[in-house]
Amino acid sequence: MTSPPPASAARFTAHRHELYPYSGRDAFVEGTAGFIQDALDGGEAVVVAVPQDKASMLRAEIREDTAVRYVDTSPVAHHPGRLIDSWQEWIRECASEGRPVRGIGESPWDDVRSPLEAEELLYHEWLLNRAFAEGPAWWLLCPYDTARDAAGLAAMARCHPETRTGGGTARSEDYDPGAPYAFAPLTEPWEPHDEFAYALGDLPALRETIAARAARHGLTGRTLNDLHLAATEVATNSIRHGGGRGVLRTWREDRHLVCDFRDVGHIEDPLAGRTRPRPGQLGGRGLWLVHQLCDLVQIRSAPGEGTTVRLHTELPG
Repeated sequence: MTSPPPASAARFTAHRHELYPYSGRDAFVEGTAGFIQDALDGGEAVVVAVPQDKASMLRAEIREDTAVRYVDTSPVAHHPGRLIDSWQEWIRECASEGRPVRGIGESPWDDVRSPLEAEELLYHEWLLNRAFAEGPAWWLLCPYDTARDAAGLAAMARCHPETRTGGGTARSEDYDPGAPYAFAPLTEPWEPHDEFAYALGDLPALRETIAARAARHGLTGRTLNDLHLAATEVATNSIRHGGGRGVLRTWREDRHLVCDFRDVGHIEDPLAGRTRPRPGQLGGRGLWLVHQLCDLVQIRSAPGEGTTVRLHTELPG
């Protein structure tokens, strides 16, 4: 006779993405620790990816062991374009022993560095539904402190098919499965900005244009080299897939140098660049590399409207 599956196995046969609104540290610990304990009672593994202060509170309640893994999110927490790739890796590692997997993921909302980063973190939350729609089956709980602001909570509700309340889990009436390519349009370039039209054969001149702008703000060395590589990848995509040409605009925005690439092409897959290319994969590596090289990457694309890829690089000092 075969053993029955864990009691929790029937609770998720596909990806579940659940919002947990809470108020205060005690409520955070109570809700997340209960979620972990429920998983352990059902024979599941748990990945905890939360800011360090929250992880410390949870460790005091539930220690790390073979079934509970606390991951260091600091290398990727402020880079929304790298988070889906990280979650795929964390889940793959925890699922290697054959147990169902749950996750707890909270973005660093208390330490978000700019409104632009906040927008991209929200977009990441929505894209998680797309990224894991075809599997594997796992359950992700996303805590969000209701003390922050009502608008932020409403935006998070649009990204999560389910919401956890005191009485259990319910389908979210606010979830928007047809959300647009991004939640907010890109702002207009700051003034003054430089503009350079490029086509085949113009990549050296494009890099010189970026170097000249970077020199005004003291951007040199490896950071500039990384930006040059990222810019070359984006411009090459414009030439190959975006009508053979594009326009680069550069400006300083607060503490960042911004390089904005526009062409008439269309990126159909909103996950482009957010998942690690497979070994031997042809194409699809350029945008993934761009996300690894830049501090923030914003992509907007729509049929008939073209594509904009905006690279943000933090300036020294």
